[in-house]
Amino acid sequence: MASDTSPIALQRDEGEALWFLGLLAIVKAAGEATNGRFALIEHLAPQRWSPPLHVHRREDEWFYVLEGQLTFWVDGRVIAAPAGSFVYGPRNIPHTFEVVSSTARFLVVVEPAGFENFVRTLATPASSLALPPAGMEPPNPERLTEVAREYGIHILGPPGIPQSTD
Repeated sequence: MASDTSPIALQRDEGEALWFLGLLAIVKAAGEATNGRFALIEHLAPQRWSPPLHVHRREDEWFYVLEGQLTFWVDGRVIAAPAGSFVYGPRNIPHTFEVVSSTARFLVVVEPAGFENFVRTLATPASSLALPPAGMEPPNPERLTEVAREYGIHILGPPGIPQSTD
């Protein structure tokens, strides 16, 4: 039976390297290579890095921690995620996470593909496979919110783990 996609085989440091919102993102598999089925992005992030609290309307999101430790907040539940942990965030469920260790390397899979284009829209091609240089400015919050909305991502709050109001 013939496939409508081709095999993908990349080594650790191979892929499309981008500096995105203060971290290194390496696109390992994009929608154009998977016929839109999924995208896989490897991330390297510094301590305390966190995306804004948000919800994806178009895709499910899976995380696998390769090195370091993250803390997730998924629909009010706090989850410690050391290396080797897997966390699944279904679409329409609010979530965020924060890097707890000095750095963390983790995989993000989105299904279907499309999130990688959000990353590309806001990113700068990385000139090295390291964290972005100090002083590299992230997009302003209005631009981030506008681009996120174009990709079916709704920003609900600031970066960081929401504090309980109990």
